[in-house]
Amino acid sequence: MSSRRFWRVLRCALAAAAALAMVCPRETIAKTHFVSSAAEIQARGRARPSSDAESELQTGIGLTQEGRFSEAIPHFLAAQGRVSDEYAANFNLALCYVGTEQFARAIRVLVTLKAGGHDTAAVDNLLAQAYVGTGQDKEAFSAFQRAVKQTPQDEKLYMLIAEQCMDRQSYGLGLDVLNMGLQHLPNSSRLHYERGLFFSFENAPDQATADFDIASKLSPASDIFYMAAGQKALLEGNMPAAIRITREGIEKGHDNYIVLTIFGKAAIQSGVHPGQPEFAEAQTALEKSIAERPNYAVSQAALGELCLMSGRVDDAILHLEAARKLAPGDASVYSHLAVAYRRKGDAEGAKRMLAALAQLNQQEAAKYKSDSPDHKAGYISSGRPPRQP
Repeated sequence: MSSRRFWRVLRCALAAAAALAMVCPRETIAKTHFVSSAAEIQARGRARPSSDAESELQTGIGLTQEGRFSEAIPHFLAAQGRVSDEYAANFNLALCYVGTEQFARAIRVLVTLKAGGHDTAAVDNLLAQAYVGTGQDKEAFSAFQRAVKQTPQDEKLYMLIAEQCMDRQSYGLGLDVLNMGLQHLPNSSRLHYERGLFFSFENAPDQATADFDIASKLSPASDIFYMAAGQKALLEGNMPAAIRITREGIEKGHDNYIVLTIFGKAAIQSGVHPGQPEFAEAQTALEKSIAERPNYAVSQAALGELCLMSGRVDDAILHLEAARKLAPGDASVYSHLAVAYRRKGDAEGAKRMLAALAQLNQQEAAKYKSDSPDHKAGYISSGRPPRQP
């Protein structure tokens, strides 16, 4: 699971915590092969609650608190239809399925919950995320609209679904979600910041910078301010400004992993070299970013590039491979890995990376045939606002 998906599932769980009395996981989990059909859920719903089943439910909740989704799933399955709080068991099961990217299974469980009378905003929120995961954007937007009708002032609702759209590159749907969110919450700096990211990927740099400006004005002297102002400078290619803004933020204590990464990326783009104070400063910032959020591909890739520049080939490969696993569609990672493997004397490894890069370039060429010829994603770092409990 990517770092973004983990935090999205975490916040979704927190939003439903009052009803479920549980906390969502904190780590990346492997997939599982258990499945529960609607018929199975309905059949189990006629069974009597049992102490064994209640124990299974509590075990599942305990495992999710430790971030062990795949291990929690069979316990929730065993509890289905046999516990006093059936909604908690099935919602948690669906949450685990979304967290492990088993979206079709999550949809089956959630649709059954709705059919059983649990037509809640939390269910529709999670259902919308699952539909985005399967590429069913129309169904996702319908579920999203139902959730909005119940909780129109819930900022997290819009953020959760928008982030799933970002993960799946459903930029148009993500913008629709954020536009509706800003209709209800026009002064949300987080939503303006997020929409700025989406605009940057939709070849709309003017709208992106406008949203970053609004986000900065709505939250002066905050994490959002330095993130938005830094992202704007990156998008405009103004590396000195990006460095100045994020350095100020770091010095004032707004040193979350995104601000640190923007600083590091801007320093690299400005052309720093080993031996310069700015080079060491960028390295420290990226190391701190990774210590806070090791599953953030952007900072892993940037630190890998710095290591490569300073001749630390093994460290470069370590961080670049981590970035490749987290963001397999980032072409720049493959080009840097090819150089790193070549310097290490691993011709076969370099050849593999170049072949993967060629395949990615072919895919991008096919994509751009249907895109605007001046498509531009800019220098943007697809970072998320730090999560709020």
